[in-house]
Order: sequence, then C-alpha cells, then structure tokens
Amino acid sequence: MSRKTAREVAMKLAFARLFGGEDTYEAILEKSGIEEKPTEDDMNYSDEVLCGIEEHSAELDEKIAELAIGWSVERMPKVDLSILRVALYEMMYMDKIPSSVSINEAVELAKRFGGDRSSAYINGMLGTFARQIDKE
Repeated sequence: MSRKTAREVAMKLAFARLFGGEDTYEAILEKSGIEEKPTEDDMNYSDEVLCGIEEHSAELDEKIAELAIGWSVERMPKVDLSILRVALYEMMYMDKIPSSVSINEAVELAKRFGGDRSSAYINGMLGTFARQIDKE
C-alpha cells in the first residue's frame, strides 16, 4: 500500500468519526475495495494522523475558520473538512512531509470525494496557509 492510500484511509476515518462512527482501518479498506495489505508504516501513518487530528482539533478548526473566507467550519461540507484536517495536520505537525505534497494529495482527494468546486477551494486555502508558514 502507498502513503497516498494510507492518507485516504485517514481521511475516511476522520470523516466517519465526524458522524460518531468508529470504523477501523480494516473496515475502511474493505469498504473501499482495497485488496493490498497495509504495511506497518501505512497503519502507523494513518493512526498518527487520526490521533493528531483528534488531539489538535481545536487548533486545526481555528486555522480552517481563519482560511475559510465566507464559510464557518460548521457549515462546511464534511468531506472537505476531513480533507482539510488531514492536510493541515500534516503541514502543521509533520515536518518530514513537504507542504506541496500535502496540498497535492488534498486536491486529489477533493477531486475524488468532494463537490465540483471542492478541489479549487481546498487548493486555495492550503496554498494561502503554505504562503503563511513560508513567511514565518
């Protein structure tokens, strides 16, 4: 399995938990039709992201609210919110992942799972954040 798939699984788990679901890594893989066995690193990555999102949800949502001009976090489509949380967690707390990778992967997830304008909106928000952290 690839990091890309592990990131998708983390996003789906974050999405499920928004609605009180307790899906497991294995259940998400089965529902997604992914037959490739996850590596230990893949599972650790997804767990780290999911736990990090839960631990830092207030900071992540605060940053999303700051970047989401004209939208409140509560009104945002839940798929987009899940994608943004994964990408922002990577950008804020996982120094080994370049921002450009997080942005690209988030845009690809938005194209697959979000609405018609989700990928452009997510790209704009994450691009703005990347420029902010580059200035710091």
